[in-house]
Amino acid sequence: MAAAMMENGSVADLERLELDLLLDAVKTRYGYDFHDYAKASMIRRVRKYMDKVGIDYVSGLIPLFLHDDRAFHRFVKSLAVVVTEMFRDPDVFKVLREEVIPVLKTYPFIKIWHAGCASGQEVYSMAILLEEEGILDRCQIYATDFNDGALKLAKNGIYPAQDISRYENNYRLAGGKAQLGDYWVSRYDSIKINRRLAERVTFANHNLVTDGVFGEMNLVMCRNVLIYFNEQLQDRALTLINDSLCPRGFLCIGRRENLKFSQIRNHLEDVSNRLRIYRKLGS
Repeated sequence: MAAAMMENGSVADLERLELDLLLDAVKTRYGYDFHDYAKASMIRRVRKYMDKVGIDYVSGLIPLFLHDDRAFHRFVKSLAVVVTEMFRDPDVFKVLREEVIPVLKTYPFIKIWHAGCASGQEVYSMAILLEEEGILDRCQIYATDFNDGALKLAKNGIYPAQDISRYENNYRLAGGKAQLGDYWVSRYDSIKINRRLAERVTFANHNLVTDGVFGEMNLVMCRNVLIYFNEQLQDRALTLINDSLCPRGFLCIGRRENLKFSQIRNHLEDVSNRLRIYRKLGS
């Protein structure tokens, strides 16, 4: 039994060593630094990719990625966990509508950043909310992700029609004031977001791990991105986001995420701690 445990421990240690070597190679070759991603999550995704390409050992990915950039970018695309939908967590959007938007209405121009926008459904949900509250024309939304494939989907604004009923239910629960179908056109088995909403959104590649401050934002939405980072990387990303907020700007993170360990917690007051909505202190 002890020998088996030692063998299993040695296998796990060897796999971690191989993972570190792989991430070193990726950083040197492509400039992507995934060292501070949560190790358990990274191992799961690496194993899944290994199964897909028929490689038995983590170290076997090193020559593949060094010599085949298309294989590497397919791997990067697989890292982007797209778990999103329109008006996801509708109670969050309801509080944004009732407590955050009234404050934003007092500003002549409003800048909003969706960090880690994935395929864009929540970005367009925000645009709909702003339209219904009469301030979309005074807003500029910046939607960013490190995954170019996800950004392309988001920019196209085309989604499966099979998801409509779930979107409509979320929209009602979020306090929607019209018919959600007013904001898209149906084409075959898909819906396409209206151009008016898309015109207020700028999509761009931005990596919370390696890139810098992103403007003076009145509201930053960064939901369910930080859960894939370890605490060190979460703190770095949160510091970047805090530095991107203007004084008295708002921050909304995912409900499974928290700020307790981060140095920025002392710079924020609660709007709704339960829903992870905060406001930056300052004048």
